Amino acid sequence: MTGEDSFGKIFKKFITGVENDRPKKPIESKAFDKESFITNTDVINYTWFSHSTVLINLNGKIIITDPVFTKAASPVPFFNKSFDYDNDYSVDLLPEIDVVLISHDHYDHLDYKTIKKLDYKTKKFIVPLGVDAHLLRWGISKDKIEIADWGNSILYNTSLLFTSTPARHFSGRGNRDRDKTLWCSWVIESGNKKIFFGGDSGYGKHFNEIGNDHGPFNLTLIECGQYNENWAQIHALPEQTVQAHIDLKGHTLLPIHWSKFRLSVHSWTEPIERAKTVAAKNNVHLQNSKIGETIHLNSIH
Repeated sequence: MTGEDSFGKIFKKFITGVENDRPKKPIESKAFDKESFITNTDVINYTWFSHSTVLINLNGKIIITDPVFTKAASPVPFFNKSFDYDNDYSVDLLPEIDVVLISHDHYDHLDYKTIKKLDYKTKKFIVPLGVDAHLLRWGISKDKIEIADWGNSILYNTSLLFTSTPARHFSGRGNRDRDKTLWCSWVIESGNKKIFFGGDSGYGKHFNEIGNDHGPFNLTLIECGQYNENWAQIHALPEQTVQAHIDLKGHTLLPIHWSKFRLSVHSWTEPIERAKTVAAKNNVHLQNSKIGETIHLNSIH
């Protein structure tokens, strides 16, 4: 790396910040309407709580992806602090959860305090290989945890199928556990409805392969934020987010992994702006829902 892309330049931007890297006032959001979310189960209901936390009602079963409801994506409360919203969200506001679905063990996807609070209202935790060790250490019962390698499928309550699929990323929560646990994406199926949850991943041929093997999808949840040209192997650029959705044969795209933390050196609004531009050029149905808003999705093409 040289010039503006050198490690030193990027590190300096992390310290000093870049223009508009955090919202200047609380982000406009919606108060979560639990009654609206749990009704009308003939469609897919989903609510995005920013970053990679999406609450899903799929044929009456409630799933939440990579739930993080604390104020920092780090082991200390003063680092990687979350943005402010004009509504507050917490585990207490959520309905009973059938499945907590985890993509990998980074702090902005696997949060100790949130997991502990969710335990009393969650039936199952479905995680990649090795991530179960974190949950067990935190006091989650072994009977409540299901583990999957890439290609493995887990059937929940006879009607909800989770299949672990590849992602291009890495794992670890400190200097000594790099890549000791697995990272993955997930295919979620119930009846004739399918959702793809991408976790974190650089763009690659795996999206096309997943689309061929499991698509088409009613809804794709694909990361769109906290990227850098030098990290393209592990984090997709917004244009690649849209291409991944196309590869997956998706109908509706919900860009995730933005609007909560400043984990890179771009404007906080740049991810969605770039994604919307390329989505419009490719006739992709991009859902730019507000944080906390419940969407009722009932079509696939």
